[in-house]
Amino acid sequence: MTGTLAPQEAVERALALSRADDCVVIAEESTTANLRFAGNTLTTNGVTRSTRLTVAALRRTGEGVASGVVSRSAVTADALEDLVRAAEAVAAGAGPAEDAAPLVAPDAAGAGSAAWEDPPGDTGIGVYEGVAPALGAAFARADAAGHRLYGFANHELTSTFVGTSTGVRVRHDQPTGLLELNAKGAGGSVWAGTGTRDFADVDVAALAGGLARRLAWGEKRVDLPAGRYETLLPPSAVADLMIYLYWSAGARDAHDGRTVFSRPGGGTRVGDRLAELPLTLSSDPRAAGLECAPFVVARASGRESSVFDNGLALGATDWISGGTLAALTQTRDSARRTGLPVTPAVDNLTMTGGDAAASLDDLVARTERGLLLTCLWYIREVDPQRLLLTGLTRDGVFLVEGGEVVGAVNNFRFNESPVDLLGRVTEAGATVPTLPREWSDYFTRTAMPPLRVPDFNMSTVSKAS
Repeated sequence: MTGTLAPQEAVERALALSRADDCVVIAEESTTANLRFAGNTLTTNGVTRSTRLTVAALRRTGEGVASGVVSRSAVTADALEDLVRAAEAVAAGAGPAEDAAPLVAPDAAGAGSAAWEDPPGDTGIGVYEGVAPALGAAFARADAAGHRLYGFANHELTSTFVGTSTGVRVRHDQPTGLLELNAKGAGGSVWAGTGTRDFADVDVAALAGGLARRLAWGEKRVDLPAGRYETLLPPSAVADLMIYLYWSAGARDAHDGRTVFSRPGGGTRVGDRLAELPLTLSSDPRAAGLECAPFVVARASGRESSVFDNGLALGATDWISGGTLAALTQTRDSARRTGLPVTPAVDNLTMTGGDAAASLDDLVARTERGLLLTCLWYIREVDPQRLLLTGLTRDGVFLVEGGEVVGAVNNFRFNESPVDLLGRVTEAGATVPTLPREWSDYFTRTAMPPLRVPDFNMSTVSKAS
């Protein structure tokens, strides 16, 4: 941590200082390196570092266990005891926790990605060693074509250390990177983005070439009214919709009758068929290229997380299996309430089950007349009981006729439920890693196929460009 304490030492000292019956300590150290560019010119770059320490003090009472959680940034050795006592004071004033459970034992904890005693990982501007020259070449090509490129690259490496009074000591190093590109020209504005662990797999020339192709499509403009259109959703748009579905799949809310996953009359819809195609929506902390923490990191308790579950091992989970709802996100507490297996949330998401040989271009070639989207944005929930969402198309909506893109059309506001949409999908292509446009600040580790929806609801024309 900041000052004289390494994260591991901060965890051990906080546990030793604790006077609570049980204690959980989470130490996080992050470094971030970024590049920003505009008008075909690099504008800024920089590196930042941050730390955070969270203490959960657990106090046994005659009625159960009370918890107090306090989190602070940049905790020094001198301030460490104040943080521990603050958590204990919160616990002293709290009633019994609804989610109280014995802390996870060491043999039930997930295996970390690095040794506990190793120094925290870090990143720096050097992560862009291959990307920066490729961006320079892309700027030159854009200049020659009369286009302008805008965007940013960001890379963060966070080392997370979880220690508990029951002896759990687990640690995970998480690299998270992304590159977003906007191109502007006579054909309007178009976007491309990609997530990455280390930028070694980022092909800037291919991303910029795809943008130039879409700008050329946009030089012909066609106005269309609102309505239901056969629509091709690229992987990025699919990711944004499926992430919202995933975030809404809490078992406790479903069991209490609050969500689209609630069964009329009581219970959840686990076991119900959601998609006609054999689509599977899954998470796996060890998925190649999408690796994430293999254990629970819960900085607070709520309906979908529990500080008592910290360190619990995570495994591969199918949320939708072959089109059928197979699981909802569970804490140990919600699993007791629902009678379903413990399936905590995992920080990645993959959809499979489509034609592994079919690219987005192949879906376009098989389209008689329809719309091809680039991405979605400003997604908001309208009705949680149906998971009805609204939002806007952005940075390129294109008309497809006879298997070819014939021009760009105006933007739309859409109204769709991702759950209802799954039941209407008629074609899915190959699963590829993708970056969700709307949720890239929070969730980058996704792999999705393009989808064909025969009647996507473009509810109104949007003036957004």
